Amino acid sequence: MNRLYLAIGAGCLVLSAGCALLPETETREPTEPAPWVQPGGPPATDVENLVQYFGYIRKLSAADLAREHDIARQAYNRARTDYTRVRFAMLLSLPGATFSDDARALDVLDPVLRKGDGRLYPLAQMLGSHIQEQRRLNASVQGLQQKLDALKSLERSIIERSR
Repeated sequence: MNRLYLAIGAGCLVLSAGCALLPETETREPTEPAPWVQPGGPPATDVENLVQYFGYIRKLSAADLAREHDIARQAYNRARTDYTRVRFAMLLSLPGATFSDDARALDVLDPVLRKGDGRLYPLAQMLGSHIQEQRRLNASVQGLQQKLDALKSLERSIIERSR
């Protein structure tokens, strides 16, 4: 009888050690289907799911977007997986959102990009490039706005002198 318990215990140890060697799976939020996942058809890959998610968040109202930001931030704080990183970075990179923060989005993506591999690396690379380009364009717009303001000021001073 003791040998039976010993064999069962050894079998459990072998199984648990084998499970520890399996690749870690991404943790997802709700057990119910996410609102951005299209019903029916085969289950989406993480990349497809995140692309659908991006389309979904682009259409949300400001209030719904703020709620989604909180949900994604909490998921990111609970489990900093590649999936939650890319999801949270997508939200942070949305232009015009009250919580938009390109620098933070790049920080959140950085571990995924540094790995240089993984299922989500190509999507993270594309998102990182998009954010960098967005930052470059914003800097150009700010520079042009400063030049325009300087020209307006110069014009006002010329008009005042001519009076």
